[in-house]
Amino acid sequence: MSLLRASAPPGPLPATVRAPSAARLTRHALALLPLLAIGAWAAVDWRTVRDGAARLGSADPGWLLAALFFTCLGWVAAALVRQGALPERLPPGLLLASQFAAGAANHVLPAGLGAHAVTLRFLQSQGIPLARGTTSLALYSLVKPVAKSMVLLVFLVAFPGMLNLGELVPDDGTLLLVAVGATVAVAMAAALLAMIRAVRTPALGFLRTALTDARILHTRPSRVLALWGGAAATPLLQGSVIATVGFSLGLPLSWAQVVFALLIASTAVGAVPAPGGIGPVDAAMVFTMAAFGAPVGLATATIIGYRVVTVWIPLLPGALVLSALVHRKVL
Repeated sequence: MSLLRASAPPGPLPATVRAPSAARLTRHALALLPLLAIGAWAAVDWRTVRDGAARLGSADPGWLLAALFFTCLGWVAAALVRQGALPERLPPGLLLASQFAAGAANHVLPAGLGAHAVTLRFLQSQGIPLARGTTSLALYSLVKPVAKSMVLLVFLVAFPGMLNLGELVPDDGTLLLVAVGATVAVAMAAALLAMIRAVRTPALGFLRTALTDARILHTRPSRVLALWGGAAATPLLQGSVIATVGFSLGLPLSWAQVVFALLIASTAVGAVPAPGGIGPVDAAMVFTMAAFGAPVGLATATIIGYRVVTVWIPLLPGALVLSALVHRKVL
C-alpha cells in the first residue's frame, strides 16, 4: 500500500506555490514594457531624432551643457511640487527617481497621464491611500497652470516694452469662442453633478478631501514653498533649456523673449492632449519665436534641439530607471 502511494504521480502544485512565479513573470514583463514602448516610439519618430542630432552636432557645446543642467533642474522642480502637494514626507531620493522615470512615461501617453500614473503608483507604494494620492495629483495639476499664469503676468509687467505682443494677441472672435467653450464646459459639469447622484457623491467626497489637504498644506511654509515655488520655477527652467539650446545655434532672441514665447505658446495650446506636449506646443513655439524676429528655420532647429535634449537624451535612462523601480516594487 505504501509503495502504491509512493509511486503515485504528484498532483498539481498548490496555488500558493505557483503564484510567486506568476507574479515574478508579470513584474518582469512590466519592467520590460517601458523599453518596448520607447523602442516603438523611436522607430516611428526616428527622422526627428536623426535631424535633431545632426543640427546639435554643430552647436556650441558649452550652451548644450547648460541646457542639460536646466533639464536636470526640471526634474528637481517636479519632485518639489509633488512633495508640496502632500502633507506626508516622501523619501527624497526615490521621489526624484520616480519623477525621472515619470518623464519617460510622460512622453508616451498624452496629457501627462504617464507621469501621473507613475507618480500615483509611487505614492501608493509609500503608503499613501488612493484617494489622498489622487487629490495630490489634482492639486499638482491645478497649481502648475495657476503658477504659470502668475509668471506670465510678472513678465508682462516687467518687460512691457521689449516684449511686443503684436501678432500674438488673439482676435475678438477667438477670445469669444474660448469664452463660450469654457462656459459650456463648466455648465455641463455642473449639470452632470446635479443630476447624477452616482457621480455627485464621489465627486463631493473627492472635493472635501482635496480642500482639507490643501488647507493643511498651506499652514506649512515648507510645503507652500515647495508647491508654489517649484510650480513657478518649472516654466522658467523649460524656457531656459530652450534659450540655451537656441543660443548654442545662434538664435537672435534674449532669454526673456524665449521664456515669454514658451509661456504664450503653452498657455495657448497646452490643453491639447499630446504626448509630453510634443506637436501643438512645438508649432506654437516656432510661430511665437518667429513673431519676435527669429528666422523660422532657426526657430525650428531650436525646438528640435530642445526636444532632443529634454526627450531623447533622457529617454533611455528614464526608461531604465522606470524598469528598475518596477522590478524593485517601488512602482
